[in-house]
Amino acid sequence: MKDNIAKEVLNKVIRGRRSIFPPVFSDKRIDDEIIDDILENANWAPTHKLTEPWRFHVITDESRSQLSQLAGTWYQKNVLGDNFKVKKHEKIMRNPMISSHIIAICVQRDAQERIPQWEEEASVACAVQNLWLSVTSVGLGGYWSTPKYLEILKEMLDFNVGEYCVGLFYLGIPQEGYQAQSKRTPIREKVKWYR
Repeated sequence: MKDNIAKEVLNKVIRGRRSIFPPVFSDKRIDDEIIDDILENANWAPTHKLTEPWRFHVITDESRSQLSQLAGTWYQKNVLGDNFKVKKHEKIMRNPMISSHIIAICVQRDAQERIPQWEEEASVACAVQNLWLSVTSVGLGGYWSTPKYLEILKEMLDFNVGEYCVGLFYLGIPQEGYQAQSKRTPIREKVKWYR
């Protein structure tokens, strides 16, 4: 009985995970203790040779404005001519400001490079999945963004030698009544059995 309840809860959280974007975030701030708990769950991702390659930089409060300005400036300098879209520029600058927290997702390569880089990145992706499922389990919203301007985060964040960023995870409390929708094609279309 207990095992069935745990299975049902786990299935509900996994299948209920969605990308929830900043425009549907309310203006409420998430408690830092909740962020700490979410990040602790991320810390328990699989890690080959215990390299624990995930690193997280939490951007909140006044730092959101710095990220907004850096991203907006990058867009103005690097997206030129007909490619420049005013709405995109505004969105890039607005998203940090309407998010409660933004987590820079980074990879810290094993100094001895005992395992391939892709394995380190896969481990970080598993940590993000743990983070995302934790966000879902407490009714928060979030999504993993991989903007082209990640390199400029070096101007703002204190990276270790060999550390690099693979995305930003925007977090917020969804507006009351918001329901994210998603669908998947049947798993049997993606699996081959061999007996």
